[in-house]
Amino acid sequence: MFAGFESRRIQTSGSEIFLRKGGSGPPLLLLHGYPQTHVIWHKIAPALAENFTVIAPDLRGYGDSAKPESDADHSPYSKRAMALDMVELMAALGHKRFNLVGHDRGARVAHRLARDHTAAVARLAVLDIAPTLTMYETTDMDFARAYYHWFFLIQPKGFPERMIGADPAFYLETKLGAWGRTGGAITPEARAEYLRCFTLETIHATCEDYRASAGIDLVHDREDSEKLPMPLLALWGAAGFVGAAYDVLATWREVAEDVRGHGVSGGHFLPEEAPEEVLSALLDFMK
Repeated sequence: MFAGFESRRIQTSGSEIFLRKGGSGPPLLLLHGYPQTHVIWHKIAPALAENFTVIAPDLRGYGDSAKPESDADHSPYSKRAMALDMVELMAALGHKRFNLVGHDRGARVAHRLARDHTAAVARLAVLDIAPTLTMYETTDMDFARAYYHWFFLIQPKGFPERMIGADPAFYLETKLGAWGRTGGAITPEARAEYLRCFTLETIHATCEDYRASAGIDLVHDREDSEKLPMPLLALWGAAGFVGAAYDVLATWREVAEDVRGHGVSGGHFLPEEAPEEVLSALLDFMK
């Protein structure tokens, strides 16, 4: 995976971030989601690198990036802190303005990055999410069933960590199986990487990510007033929950001026389940 890409570690003001970098051309930052790592991009990153300088990091708390200590309001795992990592990382690589693509949690970091550092983002693509505030404020029984982990992972420190830590492989495999709709889409090599990185330290850090989303992130979201000015592409899994539960384009038009998008084949793991469709959509959007 990631043949021709270099591996690097970059120190930010709040963490140390591991990344893969390859290709040449305009800079493109790819942000993964839970419970995965940058490896989710392995099917499309080489093709993107033919047109872009592709940077695919592990978010703080995930993969081979650092897992900083948290605090009472979980601010070290706020999307604001995680977004700042990415802006500092890109600046260290010489990129003050870039295209930005995020999946799942990475899309929530990307949304906050576009809010806090608007001038840095040329174009923004969000994969298989509706805005966090929208999803919490419209919670119903269907959402609670499908996204029970949003409420499980935010429980007080030690409870979800101990339960998941009793059998991390079972939990990870269950999550990957429940959210995907395309058999074999997650390759054995990618699956092995996700499991390697799903340590007890990662389990705690990722719980902190969700705790922040249910608290300090909502405070930040409610402070936003103006719509995002950059073009925004929203993609979702045609067989997944997000597209069935939300008018995805309408929810994003509440927070951004220029929104387009559509569903693609499969479930939640778009870059692995529908790589050709996702690649085509991204290239068309960013050309």
